[in-house]
Amino acid sequence: MSKRLYLSEDKKLGGVCGGLAEYFDVDPTIVRILCLIAFFAYGGGLLPYIICWILIPKHPASL
Repeated sequence: MSKRLYLSEDKKLGGVCGGLAEYFDVDPTIVRILCLIAFFAYGGGLLPYIICWILIPKHPASL
């Protein structure tokens, strides 16, 4: 079975970072910290986060 990217049930805001962490099998805290660094250091983290929040589907088990 192939891996699919879904919004996570372990969500703080939209579930994007948690979903990415589940997909890449890493700790969600690491992904959240990297997203914050991208936002504050480069100013480019917010728009991709919102786009991912809109485009990534919810997990079928949560529907």
